[in-house]
Amino acid sequence: MDVNRPQPTPNRLVFIVALLLCGSIGIWGIFAPDHMAGAALDMTGFALKTFDWFFLILCTGFLVLCIYLIFGPYHAIRLGQDDDRPEFSTPSWLAMLFAGGMGAGLIFWGAAEPIFHYLSPPGMKGSTPEAAELAMIITNLHWGLHAWSIYGVCALVIAYFVFRKGTSSLISSPIQKEFGCPHKGLWCHTADIIGVLAVVFGLAGSLAMGVLQVRAGLEEIFAIPGTDLISLIILALMTFLFVTSAATGLNRGIKILSNINMVAAILLLSFILFTGPTQFLLEVAVTSLGDYFSHLITMSFKLYPYKELTAWTSGWTLTYFIWWLAWGPFVGIFIARISRGRTIREFILGVVFIPTLFSILWFAVLGGSGLYIEMFGGGGLAELVREDVTKALFALFSWFPLSELVSILALFLIFVFLVTSADSGTFVVSMMTDNGNLNPSIRFKIIWGFIIALITAGTLFTGSVTVAKAMAIAGAIPFSLILIIQIIAFLRNIRRESI
Repeated sequence: MDVNRPQPTPNRLVFIVALLLCGSIGIWGIFAPDHMAGAALDMTGFALKTFDWFFLILCTGFLVLCIYLIFGPYHAIRLGQDDDRPEFSTPSWLAMLFAGGMGAGLIFWGAAEPIFHYLSPPGMKGSTPEAAELAMIITNLHWGLHAWSIYGVCALVIAYFVFRKGTSSLISSPIQKEFGCPHKGLWCHTADIIGVLAVVFGLAGSLAMGVLQVRAGLEEIFAIPGTDLISLIILALMTFLFVTSAATGLNRGIKILSNINMVAAILLLSFILFTGPTQFLLEVAVTSLGDYFSHLITMSFKLYPYKELTAWTSGWTLTYFIWWLAWGPFVGIFIARISRGRTIREFILGVVFIPTLFSILWFAVLGGSGLYIEMFGGGGLAELVREDVTKALFALFSWFPLSELVSILALFLIFVFLVTSADSGTFVVSMMTDNGNLNPSIRFKIIWGFIIALITAGTLFTGSVTVAKAMAIAGAIPFSLILIIQIIAFLRNIRRESI
């Protein structure tokens, strides 16, 4: 399909309804942040408690599907026409999908999450060597194959229908292609609107956490007070940059920033690895890899009902998995947009397995460094994580040489990761409300950039990471049902193609 061909008139219904809903929630958050926070926490809490079994099976099913697609009969099908070849080089492709996927989250939780689980592991005593090992297993479960499988499936379905079947990139396109849209398109419009809400809420919650961490970094490095005004200034600068970047398109702003991100991330990772307890960190990396894959099956189905720890699973594992579902339509459409011409096997390996290996190494180095300080060093990180998780990363750097320089690099990396996530998210929401236009107008990008910033500001006023996480997953709960229908449509189509 020619991505430069004239695009149809935007679907005004999807655009207007999604804009009104998102704008109303953003205004609600600005003027009544505590009330909005309570509603978000109540809704997500009910869904996680009542349907925990459903979400765990669903997300594990994505991983099973990805493994089947690698080795099954469809692995050689190309995402595009048979003579299409990739638009981007493999390094740039990996950099863009990683930066758009979870780069900012890895920075935020790299040191903090393993320490959380080390202190309070499910079903065992904390602050022990066994707790440290379990902490790494749990962290890798949250950030590993399940997360990237969700992204991979969301992206694969869209890429297959857009580039091979010639549909638009709307969330509803696979559904319309396979089942049609009765009642004057009402069901398809609803699917598109839910997809937009999932993207906007997921992005706003993640941006809020990132802004809080940037604010903590500025306070730690430059003694700038962590006030709401500072948060809004950070958000305003970030909004200006990500809207500008999104407006320049994929080959300029997003691609360049993503490549800068990956270079900076590798530099930071290498510095911590080789100036810290190198042997210990390499041992943690190897052990984490083996532990993760050896416990993958049991952890993929574990809800802890006999130990009355289902609340822990809902608060951690399922919150993460649904968070990835929230980012699924945004990251999925973005990855699909940059993946034309790749085979299904190449696509799954690049989207699911390579980022997972990098994530395991990342947590082994940053999380392993934090555990080393707690277990064999002077300690102190655990208390800080309990007090203010946003400061954990910068406290970790104080144990390393050139700590101020490293903290500034990390601050830059966090900020740019947030910008790349936001600009790719803005790009995708604009596509979704511009009738699937693969090159949406600048006007749509500016409008949605402002709306995303508005909801992020409302979330920031609560000052709570927990509320930010609740906002991030709020839109994903209804979207999960849409995704199931998309997958059914994909499997039916691809099965007919191979007959």
